[in-house]
Amino acid sequence: MVTISLCMIVKNEEAVLPRCLHSVSHLVDEIIIVDTGSADRTKEIARQYTQMVYDFSWQDDFSLARNFAFSKASMEYCMWLDADDVLKETDQASFFSLKASLSPDTDMVMMPYHTAFDSFGNPQFTCYRERLLRREAGFRWEGAVHEAIVPAGKIVYNDTAITHQKEGPGDPDRNLRIFEKLLREKGGLSPREQFYYARELTYHGRDEEAAQVFTRFLECEEGWVENKIQASLDLAQCFMRLQKPEQALSALLESFRFGPPRAEIACELGRLFQERSQFSCTVFWYETALSCPQGSGGFVLPDCYGFLPYLGLCLCWYHLGDVEKAKEYNDLAGNLKPQDPAVLYNRAFFSSLSGKANPEKDERSPDSRSC
Repeated sequence: MVTISLCMIVKNEEAVLPRCLHSVSHLVDEIIIVDTGSADRTKEIARQYTQMVYDFSWQDDFSLARNFAFSKASMEYCMWLDADDVLKETDQASFFSLKASLSPDTDMVMMPYHTAFDSFGNPQFTCYRERLLRREAGFRWEGAVHEAIVPAGKIVYNDTAITHQKEGPGDPDRNLRIFEKLLREKGGLSPREQFYYARELTYHGRDEEAAQVFTRFLECEEGWVENKIQASLDLAQCFMRLQKPEQALSALLESFRFGPPRAEIACELGRLFQERSQFSCTVFWYETALSCPQGSGGFVLPDCYGFLPYLGLCLCWYHLGDVEKAKEYNDLAGNLKPQDPAVLYNRAFFSSLSGKANPEKDERSPDSRSC
């Protein structure tokens, strides 16, 4: 069985740190906590789980802090978590199995990171992250914000998930401040930094600026292909908010320069044609979404691989005059989320059509929106 050093950077995390450490402390062999300036009980709580608690002066650079934490590790593998992450019970068992079976020549283990959820607790946003790193491979974090380690060596993908359970808003402007500081000091950003800077701009409602940065990122030759595909989607959504649907369509189609259709892109194309009431085109793109394999490289919206296309096809087939087919697709969506408000509304809607001579002429229509 391999040994693992859990390496964390924290600041003012007294509300969530006990939950995190309780979920993982029995699974790792060493816990390293690097505090970047807490003014609460964070360090006191950390010392209930480990004596390896270090102070580190915050320098607006997450990579510096994470590399410092990794430098204190002594076990075969380094693992990172944020204080508001947890391993749920089912994932704890899976993690123990991974630890027991992992080949010691593995350099990097990629694991799902669930960071957003619907009202029923189902993951709405998932990405694979480099979670276990062989210490002797000498991996280094890169990037002042949205830091990452470049995948290399023997890489293993595992289904054990880390769940991000954020409590409170935090500092919504922190990342944007760091990027704009980098711009002032460096005069420019790397391709990866451009991608994440543009995303931060969208979070702050600065879509015109974001569209310009996304466009520059897409035009440069460098950059991770998964980020290029995501940037095409993000750019399209910027244009939709800016009431520029033709540019949005072009941005979505741009993604095909970087790889075959992803369900996330296909669903957005379906939504675009649905808003134009071009239901035959909409059917094509939602059916394309259903045919896409769920990848493990970039950002994944699980609902785009089943639930959302089913709801969209329900609406389309109703408007195309095939009520029975519409009901079938709503039932398929209901198999995935039986209590979703849209599914329940549609069931009631179709029930109300019973006995009508021309149900397709009803002024109402099914709901294609999830909760």
